[in-house]
Amino acid sequence: MHQDVPEKNLLKPVQSGDQTLQAPSLLGDRFREFSNSSPVIGFFKLCLDPFIVVATLYALAIPFEIAIDGVEFVFGVLAFLLTAILLDGIFLFVPGYSRQLLGLCRFSLEWGCVLLSLFFIGQVSGFSTYMYPPYYLTWAVVAPLVLILTHFLFRLFVLHPVQNNVKKILIIGANKPGQMLAKNIQQQSFLKMEFLGFFEDRDASRLDGINSEEIIGDLSVFPEYICENTVHQIYITLPMTAQPRVMELLDYLKDSTASIYFIPDLFVFDLINARFDNVAGLPVVAICESPFLGLNGLVKRITDIVLSLLILLLIWPVLLIVAIAVKLTSAGPIFFKQKRYGEDGQSVLVYKFRSMTVMEDGDQVIQAKKNDMRLTPIGRFIRRTSLDELPQFINVLQGKMSIVGPRPHANAHNEQYRKLIKGYMIRHKVKPGITGWAQVNGFRGETDTLEKMEGRILYDLEYLRNWSVWLDLKIIWRTATGMFRDKNAF
Repeated sequence: MHQDVPEKNLLKPVQSGDQTLQAPSLLGDRFREFSNSSPVIGFFKLCLDPFIVVATLYALAIPFEIAIDGVEFVFGVLAFLLTAILLDGIFLFVPGYSRQLLGLCRFSLEWGCVLLSLFFIGQVSGFSTYMYPPYYLTWAVVAPLVLILTHFLFRLFVLHPVQNNVKKILIIGANKPGQMLAKNIQQQSFLKMEFLGFFEDRDASRLDGINSEEIIGDLSVFPEYICENTVHQIYITLPMTAQPRVMELLDYLKDSTASIYFIPDLFVFDLINARFDNVAGLPVVAICESPFLGLNGLVKRITDIVLSLLILLLIWPVLLIVAIAVKLTSAGPIFFKQKRYGEDGQSVLVYKFRSMTVMEDGDQVIQAKKNDMRLTPIGRFIRRTSLDELPQFINVLQGKMSIVGPRPHANAHNEQYRKLIKGYMIRHKVKPGITGWAQVNGFRGETDTLEKMEGRILYDLEYLRNWSVWLDLKIIWRTATGMFRDKNAF
């Protein structure tokens, strides 16, 4: 259903009139290298941290003489889910005191969001009236302190490098994968790995980002170096086109006690959620896959349900007022229903408040334009303020859409642009969204040129590569604060 997208086609600047649309920068560079690099961090983030938070809650019930009944159980479940979703779990794993301080500040903000979410849910649902305030206030202070202490002790006694237990490693091939591996090893002391250097046939002057001191020598001196030095692990990052050379190296290394790893150069592809997997007992590499698989998909769905329910509870008077205004100002139905591409390209029916006098949903659909004569008296206002999109929160509860994701286009436009823009259909590997990364970066409204649509797709794919709950919350915030200022909304 989708096509592979060469990075050189997607990340080049896009010309639009007198402006140059630059490719979006990667998000969260400071933390991404740590968040996905170690199963230990993933364990803390997804399992241990939420468990500690709930265990602290129930442990405090003993001195407060509180029975663990239905209210405390529900509160514990909510605390577990919100901690798993909102807490990063890396604030003491990053190297350097300044970065640890930054992580600690981020952790404090995230814990505040957990508490605010619990307070808001308690107020809306009414179960907060059954809670004992001193008990929960004590937990709100003690739980983060227990988390910080646990992370500190784990780092001190488990992850602290022991000098005589450090693995010495070599990297054969100073290409991009090799350089990234060396950088990560040098930055993450808890891996207990010492990078000795590269073996590379090319001269250091031909390699970007490499110091000549890091090159031990070419492959001809590699056997001699292995014999004279203790090496625990060897990583081969030569390109896949060098298979004969790789096989030659593997034959020689059979006479060595070093552990051998091969890292394929996947950067020749345009990667969307690249990962290693196992299918029917065979190892496979995912080149282009949805970021919302497994636990990520569960987190995304829970976030959508919780946020859409809260938003609908808050905006139902607005929904009622807009519905009455649509009905009184023009003839026709209140809702406009149009078929759009959903997840995996499946057709879904998307709801909107009707803002036009026409109900186009065929092979030819004309996009709304500035001063469009088809707009109803109230249509221009509800489109400009995005009020016409509010019924799509019902689509979110149905599981057909997400609050944040690539905005759905009319099916006629999908068929048009999939032939013109490489990688266009990749955006349909996930559920469409009410708002998206492209929309908060200026690509909302009419796409009257191919360059504008290319810019929108650029940001949509960037969102798929860098998704996080925090990115979703950032997009929601920017959408809410920019509703009345967007000049591209017609």
